[in-house]
Amino acid sequence: MQTTRAYWLETMDRIARPVLEALSQGRLRERMPVRGKLPREDRAQYTYLEAFGRTMTGLAPWLELEGLTGEEARLQGAYRRMALAALHQAVTPGASDEMNFSHGHQPIVDAAFLAHALLRAPHALLEALPAQDRAHLLDKLRATRTRKPPVCNWLLFSAMIEALLYRAGAPDWDPMRVDLAVRLHFDWYKGDGFFGDGPAFHMDYYNSYVIQPMLIDVLRTVAGEDAEWRAMLERAQTYGAHYATFLEHLIMPDGGYPVLGRSSAYRFGCFQMLAQAALQDLLEEGVAPAQARCALTQAIRRVMAFDNFDADGFLEIGVCGRQPDMGEEYISTGSLYLCMAVFLPLGLPPAHPFWSAPDADWTMKRMWRGDPMRCEHAL
Repeated sequence: MQTTRAYWLETMDRIARPVLEALSQGRLRERMPVRGKLPREDRAQYTYLEAFGRTMTGLAPWLELEGLTGEEARLQGAYRRMALAALHQAVTPGASDEMNFSHGHQPIVDAAFLAHALLRAPHALLEALPAQDRAHLLDKLRATRTRKPPVCNWLLFSAMIEALLYRAGAPDWDPMRVDLAVRLHFDWYKGDGFFGDGPAFHMDYYNSYVIQPMLIDVLRTVAGEDAEWRAMLERAQTYGAHYATFLEHLIMPDGGYPVLGRSSAYRFGCFQMLAQAALQDLLEEGVAPAQARCALTQAIRRVMAFDNFDADGFLEIGVCGRQPDMGEEYISTGSLYLCMAVFLPLGLPPAHPFWSAPDADWTMKRMWRGDPMRCEHAL
């Protein structure tokens, strides 16, 4: 099991290090290529904040974890220092890698992923920031309020930004942006653990990329303010746990999974809700922590069997190696780092059953071996 954790750490480090190392030195614009279908000058406005926010949202629980020892503790310490230096570069006016939070709609998305990271690591990140960096950060987040998100999963990006402002003690946090987002999403609930992306149902992974992880963590943050939000949180966690079971069932014996719907170039980021359910001890009965670990490990290994990186270590667009046509027009190099969300369980200590329990076969491995199985039923 320790070998498995070491593999996860090695893979996480391989993906995250080029982004954080360059940004912490103020050299991300210099080093990271800007790939995508739209012209470079368009995507360059957004891609750096995309890379940073999405890398951090998967890294944060591990940065927050206390009690590590040995080589992992040393690696964690190095990443904590890089993360704080990167935050300084991203939010400091006039810095070489100062990031765009105020122009265009895309920054609403990635400010929210960065806010989610700060909620996932409030002590290691938010409270560890020097006062001036913290003030600059909150001003950058407030700057996203000048644009209106579309009526779909984007409402949760605005809600997440407000939840972070609330957690940071900002007196101007806006409960209405939170309430609108969560109420509409419950109106869009379709049943059996699935939400619509707006009024319509979309057959893609946005329930995992955005909707369920953000809905749960926004409500966890603000639930103490309102009894209705507390009741919504209980429902959201029930739905999230059931959806995580669905995701576990999609991982085939060889680690392959259905590649469907938009944003497939986020690779194994499609398993964020399964990873978050493991992190938050929300897994349903029938999906043991070790079972989730083995399923996710096999999915990571299957994707990582391909050459997914350029010569400088930055991710290429695709699922299985370099497949540029897998990227929609809004996809650029930075977008790809939502794959980091699969690493959320590294925020669990090595002694947790997710890491310490003996290997356990996952559902489809048992199914296609012909083991005795039971039918699944709707929630």
